[in-house]
Amino acid sequence: MRLGPVMVDVSGLELTADDIERLQHPQVGGVILFARNFAAPLQLIQLCHSIREMRKPSLLIAVDHEGGRVQRFRHGFTAIPAMRELGKLFDRDPAQALAAARGCGFVIASELQAHGVDFTFAPVLDVDYGESGVIGDRALHTDPNVIATLAEALQAGLFAAGMTSVGKHFPGHGYVRADSHLEVPVDERPMAEIAARDLVPFQRLARSGMGGVMPAHVIYPRVDSKPAGFSSIWLQKVLRDKLHFDGLVFSDDLSMEGASTAGGMIARANAALNAGCDMVVVCNDPRAQDTMLEGLERRPVAPTLARRLETMRGRAISTAALKASAAYLAATENLAR
Repeated sequence: MRLGPVMVDVSGLELTADDIERLQHPQVGGVILFARNFAAPLQLIQLCHSIREMRKPSLLIAVDHEGGRVQRFRHGFTAIPAMRELGKLFDRDPAQALAAARGCGFVIASELQAHGVDFTFAPVLDVDYGESGVIGDRALHTDPNVIATLAEALQAGLFAAGMTSVGKHFPGHGYVRADSHLEVPVDERPMAEIAARDLVPFQRLARSGMGGVMPAHVIYPRVDSKPAGFSSIWLQKVLRDKLHFDGLVFSDDLSMEGASTAGGMIARANAALNAGCDMVVVCNDPRAQDTMLEGLERRPVAPTLARRLETMRGRAISTAALKASAAYLAATENLAR
C-alpha cells in the first residue's frame, strides 16, 4: 500500500481502535505527534513502533520539536533553547553560535530518531520584525542572512545525524501581527520587499539540501489573493521555479483559522494539493479527518512524490557524525550557560 497525501494525529499515549482504523486508510501517509502522545521515552518508542507496524511502507512520523516553547517531548530529552538564543549568541560570537546551532540540530535529530521519529518541522526561517507573537523567539534573528547562516548550521547538524529539515513558514510569517491559528493574517508588502528579505533563508536552504517546506496560512494580496499554502503562484512559480526547491511541501495544519478561506476540510485539502502541496496536515479534529479522508479525491502517486516522501525518513547516524557528537554537545552546553 503506497503512502497517501494526508498527515493526521493520534489521540494519546497508545493507539486506540479509532486511531488504527484511521491510520490504515489509504489516503494517510504520515502521523504528527504532540505532547499528549508523550509520557516517557520507552512509551514513545513503543508508540512509534506500533505506528510503523501498521503499514508497509511504514507511515512517516513527525513532530514539532524546534526548542524553546515548541518542544513536544521533555522528560528524557535534552532541553533545546529557543532559536532566538542562537541569534543572540551569534551577535556576541558567530563561531560559537554556528557550533551551537550544529549541536542543536544533531541533538534534536539523534534523540528523535532514537525514539522512532523520522523528522521535525524545523527550522523556523521567519524573519523577526518584532510584530508576530506566535513567531516571537522562535525566529533566529532579525537579519535574514544571519537566519540563513544559522539555519544552515542547524540543518548540517540534522543531516549529520541522518535527519532532513523542514523550513517554515514560507514565504515568511514574521511580518504580520495576526496569529494564523486564530485569524487570517494579511501581509500587504509587495513581492520585491518579501523577496529581498523573507525569501533569503528559504532560497539558501533550498540550495543546501532542505528536505521539506511548510507554507504559511498568510495572504499576500499584492502577490495572490489566496494564502501561500493554497497558492500555485507561491508554491509553483516562486518556490519550485524561482528557488528551485525539489523537496516535499507540507501544508500547515488545515484546522487552523488561517486555512478557513478555502472552505470546509475537503475543500481545504484539495486547494492545498492542487496548489502544489505534496502532503496536507490535519490535527486535533478526528471527525474532520475522517470526513476529509473519505471525501478527498484520489490522486496518483507520481515518481517524484514517492522519492520526496522517502527522503523524509530518518537515516542511520554516520560514524563521522558519532565522532563529532562530543564537540556538538559541548557547543550546545556552552549555549545554555
